[in-house]
Amino acid sequence: MADISADVLIVGGGPGGAAAAIEAARAGLDAIIIDKAAFPRDKCCGDGLTTGALRHLDQLGLEPDQVPSWRNIGDVYVRTPAGRQRLFPLPAPDHPERGPGLFAAVARRRDLDSALLALARSAGAEVFERHALTALTQTPDAVHALTEGPTGEVSIEANYVIAADGIWSPTRKLLRIETNGYRGDWHAFRQYFGNVTGRANTDLLVWFEPDLLPGYAWSFPVDERTANVGFGILRKPGQSVQVMKDLWPQILARPHVAEALGDAITPEESHRAWPIPARLGELPFTRGRVLFVGDALAAADPMTGEGIGQAIETGRLASTCIVDGGAQAPKDATERYEGELRAGMMRDHRLAKSLSSVLGSARGVEAAVTIAGATGWTRNNFARWLFEDYPRASLMTPARWHRRLMSSPGAYAKR
Repeated sequence: MADISADVLIVGGGPGGAAAAIEAARAGLDAIIIDKAAFPRDKCCGDGLTTGALRHLDQLGLEPDQVPSWRNIGDVYVRTPAGRQRLFPLPAPDHPERGPGLFAAVARRRDLDSALLALARSAGAEVFERHALTALTQTPDAVHALTEGPTGEVSIEANYVIAADGIWSPTRKLLRIETNGYRGDWHAFRQYFGNVTGRANTDLLVWFEPDLLPGYAWSFPVDERTANVGFGILRKPGQSVQVMKDLWPQILARPHVAEALGDAITPEESHRAWPIPARLGELPFTRGRVLFVGDALAAADPMTGEGIGQAIETGRLASTCIVDGGAQAPKDATERYEGELRAGMMRDHRLAKSLSSVLGSARGVEAAVTIAGATGWTRNNFARWLFEDYPRASLMTPARWHRRLMSSPGAYAKR
């Protein structure tokens, strides 16, 4: 058994864990990441990057050219249940006349997560791949973890643990935090298709299908002539993934979907489904010297299902609070972390959850898209709000206002 010590142990090497490690290492802390997977590895996801996620990636120093499948997005098309289509244009490097910077992009999670993990290593974090967390205990002064890897058991003592280990969080289970059979609030389903010849090859498409509301179907372009196509639905008690499997060929056969993809598409691999946890505030934020982030915190957006930006934001915030609190003041670190979440992200999620109920009816969607698409100003700002350019609940949180709240350049504007 090898014995290792660190300032912070991060469980999970996805975007939230990598972001936490980057922030901690750059602040001078000894940071260790453990993950049961070997990278690069696939991750079930829509692969879309919102403005909020892009701003965090920019601030972390990730360059788009480090991610092979990165695609900049400038045009977002939304189709209502009645079949009306509305273009919501976004500033993008390919459309400089719309404004500087980038507001939407798509990247395969296999590529994005590997690039972020490489950035964490370059910042000074140590990464143990193929190491699963098997035991976790806390004392007043430290957290003691056991991991099992290819060469055997590794014992790690850390001042803090950041749990970025997903909806089924092994950290939460080892701390005996009950979730009473929780299986996520949404279910998502996706498949990659090659030889895409329709508009889906270049544009980001969102279809509000009557039988999916308040969920939606999507097509996001990745690589050349390849698209990530899928749909998400609100989870209902007793609902199985089989329902989604049965619905999938029907969705692909719908004329507007088939036309957007083209008549020669080829499946790149089998379809996959995954749960989305979106109930921030209902699971513990912290437990002793452990801070939960991303899906382990159930921090996905309850309106869109977006989780990458939330994972990165909470991972960065957790490390910042640990740095400011210090090794001997865990209560200060955890209280600040919880306070920041309650003052910001939790308010955004409450608003998003209430708006999701509006999207639960065809009439609500039609009204929302009509209002959002009424003028050039509303189209532009609705797209920026939808892609989390500024907090969902900005109007209700004046402390987060700034002069250029609704007119700031996008991410990577200085590039």
